[in-house]
Amino acid sequence: MHDIVRPGSVPAPLSVSIDAARLTYDGVPLFAGVNLRLEPAAITCLLGPSGVGKTTLLRMIAGLAEPEPPTTVAAGDGLPLQGRIAYMAQQDLLLPWLDALDNVLLGARLRGERRSAALVTRALDLLARVGLEGREHDRPAALSGGQRQRVALARTLMEDRPLVLMDEPFSALDAITRLRLQELAAELLAGRTALLVTHDPLEALRLGHRVHVMTGSPATIGPALEPPGPPPRAVDDPAVLSMQAELLRRLAS
Repeated sequence: MHDIVRPGSVPAPLSVSIDAARLTYDGVPLFAGVNLRLEPAAITCLLGPSGVGKTTLLRMIAGLAEPEPPTTVAAGDGLPLQGRIAYMAQQDLLLPWLDALDNVLLGARLRGERRSAALVTRALDLLARVGLEGREHDRPAALSGGQRQRVALARTLMEDRPLVLMDEPFSALDAITRLRLQELAAELLAGRTALLVTHDPLEALRLGHRVHVMTGSPATIGPALEPPGPPPRAVDDPAVLSMQAELLRRLAS
């Protein structure tokens, strides 16, 4: 067991509201009038079939996709979201000329932060927690797809941001590693506001305080399911298994 070297304090809880979100492609609306609230200090999970617009919605919140009017994305405190977001894309986006450690430290490097011993220790500890102890000086070309995704996860969790956006963060992992890293993510996201896009109902129910399904054409987001108890929940929890059937029903509707 490794003890995480944490930043000085968890940022104040942040709520985020997405209202009247709209996206069109070649004149065809993919979604319109989509509303979603990210509750403060909670993990919100979003499921839906491929191509429904989940990733684009995530990118709108991150400021990486231009929202179409009348879309609004706003923090509950009224301040800009810029500079307060940690974002993990589906692709690992590692820089091939940097080793695993320097990829985890990339955010601090881009901000011009001093490479302190405490910062390096925390990065090394995160790499160990994601199962890459001893691989910190390997470049991405020497790592498997799943290992690169773990580096990207460590880099995201390294950021001290109140809002964390994650797009299929465990998709390249084997089943056991996936479960273990879900538990790590739940631990390190405690006290932060997070939106997790996933195709896995069980993953959503293990990690989410609130779970939404995005379906239809144009797509809409349905009401939240709220699994009982804090995450991460056991995979054999009867309530989780019961809700999984309801999620599958919603996905198929």
